[in-house]
Amino acid sequence: MELFDRLELKTTALLNSAAIMTCPDLARACRDRGDEIAAHGQTNAEAQGHMTEDAERAMIARTLDHFDQLGVRPAGWLGPWISESHQTPDLLQEAGFRYVLDWAHDDQPTRMATRSGTDILSIPYSQEINDIPAIIARNQEAATFAGMIEDAVMQLLSECERRPLVLGIALHPYVMGQAHRALHLDRVLTRLREMDDPRIWWTTAGAIADHVARNNLALG
Repeated sequence: MELFDRLELKTTALLNSAAIMTCPDLARACRDRGDEIAAHGQTNAEAQGHMTEDAERAMIARTLDHFDQLGVRPAGWLGPWISESHQTPDLLQEAGFRYVLDWAHDDQPTRMATRSGTDILSIPYSQEINDIPAIIARNQEAATFAGMIEDAVMQLLSECERRPLVLGIALHPYVMGQAHRALHLDRVLTRLREMDDPRIWWTTAGAIADHVARNNLALG
């Protein structure tokens, strides 16, 4: 949080709702610094893709009840283990969610139809610019990951005047927050911020969803 404070960056904090009950100070700290709070299910111990529709609906409702105790109603959802059933987008839309982060199929926001007739937005959540796959699964290290962030930004800048593009940088404190890794993250984010490139909008997933919906920019 100190790094993001210094760089004047707001984040989307993806919280399992169980964290509100077990680590309330952490949840309140994210809320109080002005970060967007998005739902990451109730706990990563359960993958909703294997649930019946009734069980999944009940899990979503319990998750929202926990967020109500924080005084926050999340607009976005990332499924635990990025797991979805066939009915997940329908159930999320019916529960009032406006966007979902589970789909890594494009760098552009897309519109997904639901059975109610009201669309839900898919906002890109990277499986590449993501410290768990990069560092934990592929055994890369922080310097390489920082280079991936910078390379991705440069490439998308070369394309962004033709279409609106999103680069989500997925970070987990127990991975990139380690002392030997945090310095590399600090360096790359500082360099990119100091570019002060007007084509880069440093913002949250929710703000992107609002902008896309308001200006009808989604594919689909």
